[in-house]
Order: sequence, then structure tokens, then C-alpha cells
Amino acid sequence: MAVEVSVPKGTRDFLPETLRRREWVIGKIRAIFDAHAFEPLETPALEKLETLSGKYGDEGDKLLFKILKRGAKAGSGECDFGLRYDLTVPLARAVAMHQNELPTVFKRYQIQPVWRADRPGHGRFREFMQCDIDIVGAAGELVEIDLLSAVAEVFEALRFSGVTLHINDRRVLRALIEVSGVALSDEVSAIVAIDKLDKLGEDGVAKELAERGLQPEVAAQLMANLRALGAHTDVLSALDALFVDDPAGREGVESLRRIASGMVHATSGAVTVLVDPSLARGLDYYTGPIFEARAAELAGSLAGGGRYDGLVGMFLGRDIPACGISLGLERILVVMEERGLFEGAPRTSDVMMTCFGPETLERSLEVTRALRSAGLRVDVYPQATKLKKQFKYADAGRIPYVVLIGPDELESGQIQLKELASGEQVIVDLATCIERLRRP
Repeated sequence: MAVEVSVPKGTRDFLPETLRRREWVIGKIRAIFDAHAFEPLETPALEKLETLSGKYGDEGDKLLFKILKRGAKAGSGECDFGLRYDLTVPLARAVAMHQNELPTVFKRYQIQPVWRADRPGHGRFREFMQCDIDIVGAAGELVEIDLLSAVAEVFEALRFSGVTLHINDRRVLRALIEVSGVALSDEVSAIVAIDKLDKLGEDGVAKELAERGLQPEVAAQLMANLRALGAHTDVLSALDALFVDDPAGREGVESLRRIASGMVHATSGAVTVLVDPSLARGLDYYTGPIFEARAAELAGSLAGGGRYDGLVGMFLGRDIPACGISLGLERILVVMEERGLFEGAPRTSDVMMTCFGPETLERSLEVTRALRSAGLRVDVYPQATKLKKQFKYADAGRIPYVVLIGPDELESGQIQLKELASGEQVIVDLATCIERLRRP
């Protein structure tokens, strides 16, 4: 009797075609990160629980995958390790550990899986890949512009349309909360609720604000301010007028103004930049500018991040300026699949060597080696069988050409090259075969 097998909800197997598409997308992302002079970094899947705890807020901490103690303490029910929740906290820990080995300004990219005990949904998984870029050790808006322009180039390279980079600043958000009459003690609750605006809508956020203890008139004023700013044609000027008596709020507005202006010159304009006062980013560690990339057809964000000047200091004992953004690879892949954006993704092989039998085997292996040495991806059919079956195998694998070396070709020293789509067959020498296969 067969055993029913499955994977945990929110996780997946990646079969070859899917994995090649993922690697193709990651390759394009990595090339842009390299062009911006970001350096690669990898950290362990496991972190000490004290490293992860208290960094993501109450709601984030609930989503940590915790690992029970092992060996003699296995029955205690206590946990000491956790799986990576994101790549930012491990970066901060790594910078604190290796500060003497890293440059003063450290530009890093990291492409690794993370785990969250979240409810799986469309484009939402418990195990998923993140692609992060961060700059540690530098303040000033050029950092944000460098990060955001790299992300804009990624979406342009992947042929996305309709992507908007929403930007805000935690100083702006705090000032807006304060001017709406929210008490300082309720600031975190208000930020957590506002962060759910795109999921819950205004009524849902107003209800959550009430559940978190805000007075109805205060919650109503906060939502009214957000609504008015959202409808304003010049949001930055409206924020200036609102924060006349709030220096920190005005600093945040000026920072947003410089970022928005810089992005005009740093990008092609294919990705829109929008100042969005309702953008909250629920994680506790953000201190300045925050940002998200969104596509109109997909709930949630395609990328998100911000400035977190205090996070490294939690491990190091002194604050170091830092800012980063994370690309949600899984959601990007969902959108690409829905929009048919995988045209141009690499095939498994450029050509397949057919198998006639022992008499032609040595010549077939020599030609295979020569084709691979020329930079071509060559599959070899593993056994002598009917050519129709071999052609069917190549066609199923989207291999465009097959090479045939039978007794006649062995005697003449030539090669028979067949294009499967058209059925065209030509007799050529090895050099010509390589030349034809290299054509785009």
C-alpha cells in the first residue's frame, strides 16, 4: 500500500523547470546588485533565540519558528534557537561580530531562505527566499537612493510594468500620529494598525485602533488625516503645513523630498515613486525612511525596507547607521507567471546528442566534449533506442536541436544537425555545427 506523502503547508518542492526560472530571476537580480557594488554575504539558517526575539514586535515574534533544546534537555520544552525570520537581524548580528573585518561602509547583498509561521496564501509561504541589499555605516539620503534605484532596475530588467515605490518616513508617521491626538504610549499600536491599511481597509484599521484602546474620536482624526493626505496633489507641501511646530516631522519631510528628487535622476522613470504618508512598515526597528514596492494586481508588497539606525547597536553597544530593502522573490515570481514574463528564461540544454549504439559511441562522446568546450549545454540520450523516442524526449525538454552521428556520419566525419521545431536537417562539419548552435 502506497504511503500518502506531502510537504508541510507553506513549503514546496521546486522541480527542474521551476527552479531554472527561479535561478534565472535570481541571476538577473544578482547582476544588478553586483553593478551597484554590493558584496555577497551568507549567514546560518539557525540563530540564537535571543538574537531574534524582541526585534520584530509582538506580532512578528509570534511568527518565529522556534527550535526545542536537544539531548539531555529535550524534555524541558524550552527553546534556544530559531530559524531566520528575515535577513536584516542576522546582518546586524554579523556586523557586530565581524566589525573589525568589514569596511567602514559595508554594502552587502544576501539571497537566502527565511521562515515564518504565517498562514499560507496566494504568494505567501512559510519558507521563502529573500533577496536583500543593505548599506551599513553611512547616513544620508544617497544611501536610500542607491538602494531604491537598484530595486527599480531589478523590476525594469524583469520587464515589470505598473510598479510603484511607496516611500514614507517614520518621523513623518510619528508626527502625523501625534498631530492626530494619539498618545505617545499608543504610538506603536497605531503604527501596527496603520500597517494593515491595504489588507483591512479604513474600516478595518479603525476597528483595530479601537480594539487597541484608542478613543474613537482620536482614531477618526488619524484616519481623516491619512485620507486627506492621500487625496492631496502635493503631499510634501501638505505635510510641511501640518508639521509647522514639529522639527522631527519636518526633517522627515525634507528627507523624503531629497529621496524623491534624487530618484528622478538615478532611474529611467519606468518605476513610479510615490510619497505615501500611510505607509507604516510594522517592524519595530525602523527609525527613518521606509519603503515598499507594490504592483496594482497583487495584494501586499513586492519589496520593502527602510532605515534602522538602532538595530546594529542592540548587538554592538553603539549605534551604526544602516538602511536596507528586501525583494520578495516569491511574490515577484507569482506576478511574472501571471504576466507571462518568463520569455527568455534559459532552456535546460542547447542540443541533445542522440545514441545509435556502441559503434558510434566514441565519436559521439568526442563531439559532445567539443560542443561543451565551446560553451554549449549538451544533453546525451543515455541508451540506444528508436530515434522517434529520443526526439520526443528532446522536445519534452524544450531542447531545440539534436545531433545525429550514425554509421554514415562516422564514416564521413560529418555531423547531422536537426532542428526539431522546423524539422530541418543539415550535414555539417563540427565547426559549422558549433557556429549554428551559437546563433541566437
